[in-house]
Amino acid sequence: MRNLVQSENIIWRDHILVRMSQRNISISDVMNCVKTGEIIEEYPNDYPYPSVLILGRTCKDVILHLVCAEGQGKAWMITVYEPDTIEWFEDFKKRRK
Repeated sequence: MRNLVQSENIIWRDHILVRMSQRNISISDVMNCVKTGEIIEEYPNDYPYPSVLILGRTCKDVILHLVCAEGQGKAWMITVYEPDTIEWFEDFKKRRK
């Protein structure tokens, strides 16, 4: 995923662009999330490509969760958000439910 992002082989889905605008998250923040992040969940049955949940940070060190997939030699950006402690434990790596 990092290699695809570094080479800018990225498809920005409409959904993530809307969410980024609503949540005041920039493209640079998403790129930094991939560069600094780690995969914390995998969704092998997602369609059309298996996806992953990455825990990373914005350029200003804010924690983000990014859902993205790899397919057709491209990184597909799906959604991004700031996780909260209602759904996630304090390390933001494990769900409470």
